[in-house]
Amino acid sequence: MQFPYQLTAKGKYTLKNVRLETGFEYEDGEVIRTRTELFSIEIEEGKIKAVKVNDPASDAVDAKGFLMLPAFRDMHIHLDKTWYGLPWQALSPKRRTVKDMIAYEQEIIPELLKTSVERAEQLISLLQHYGTHFVRTHFNIDPTSGLQSLENLEQALEHKKESFKAELVAFPQHGLYYTDTVPLMKEAAQLKSVGFIGGLDPLSIDGNIEKVLDFTVQLALDHDKGIDIHLHEAGESGMKTINYLIDKTIENPKLQGKTFVSHAFALGHLSPKETERIAERLAEGKVGIASSVPFRGTVMPIPVLRKYGVNVLIGNDNVQDYWSTFGSGNMLQKANLIAELYGYETELELSGTLQYATQSILPLDEKGKQQWPKPGDDASIVLVDASCSAEAVSRISKIEALMNDGHLFRRN
Repeated sequence: MQFPYQLTAKGKYTLKNVRLETGFEYEDGEVIRTRTELFSIEIEEGKIKAVKVNDPASDAVDAKGFLMLPAFRDMHIHLDKTWYGLPWQALSPKRRTVKDMIAYEQEIIPELLKTSVERAEQLISLLQHYGTHFVRTHFNIDPTSGLQSLENLEQALEHKKESFKAELVAFPQHGLYYTDTVPLMKEAAQLKSVGFIGGLDPLSIDGNIEKVLDFTVQLALDHDKGIDIHLHEAGESGMKTINYLIDKTIENPKLQGKTFVSHAFALGHLSPKETERIAERLAEGKVGIASSVPFRGTVMPIPVLRKYGVNVLIGNDNVQDYWSTFGSGNMLQKANLIAELYGYETELELSGTLQYATQSILPLDEKGKQQWPKPGDDASIVLVDASCSAEAVSRISKIEALMNDGHLFRRN
């Protein structure tokens, strides 16, 4: 997919006829619908400068009554490796384990790197088509790729810098010790563009939970990085890994709030009591969970995690690549799946479910008080063909425009 929008405005300008949510309507104490009104929004220097009474006669960019929502954020994706942009291929039944996939990557990466800049840009365009302006993306660090996956990804991001932003995770996809990746991780950790140190299934891939996590934690501490590890392991080894990482964040407060476990499938196989206990521990250590939803029959305890204050981030993970046939790139669809999976069907529940696409930014709080947008907020928004957040989530509504740091792009 080519970039689906055209730059319409930048710098200092005003939007008119912008639909904003202003509150809830109630019947017998229950929310039955969302109120909206039209406003004028002043944009300046990448920020929302003012929210004013609408002036439909003004010489301003016309939002045509579309609903304004915070732009979407995909918090777990792999922009550096995708089949998107290549001929269709479904998932192969021959490769069933992570080690099978590592062997396969070692075969195909040299060829894929030849076109990874262009394909990363195409994947970014797909995400933007669905209203995403920001991602946390993992990129391979392994002896086959060296640093080239990062270098190519940075080229793609540079080409998209006006309309898209990313934070980068150095990801040892082939293990730290299973392949000789430790020196490369140390090199990547020194780079300013890298924000997080990644990791992968320390027991099943590298054979030692403590050795792998001790290295990862120390590398993050030494270079002032966050941590975001992939953990597919369930059962005892998965829980031991999660608890060990929590212990490390409690020992090192510097890591609290910037340490995440991606996938964490072990959490989907616990008793209710065990789930509540680990949710308490995750909240205590300020360790977040980054999840793709759904995942092959594993229902993650997202409502319980949120109840205890655990930071739960959502992402597409793999978008139509050799790890997964699925993945649309649409964060509204992810919110819709969460609503269906956990039974969020009312106006209030659907409205709140938008937070999984925007990563916790909502126009209204639970009481219906308007909390976004406010002067000083980042001018990163979408215009959606919907009457309210609840409809946008339920109907996976069409995105009409995307704004990143005040740069407004409208559908061609």
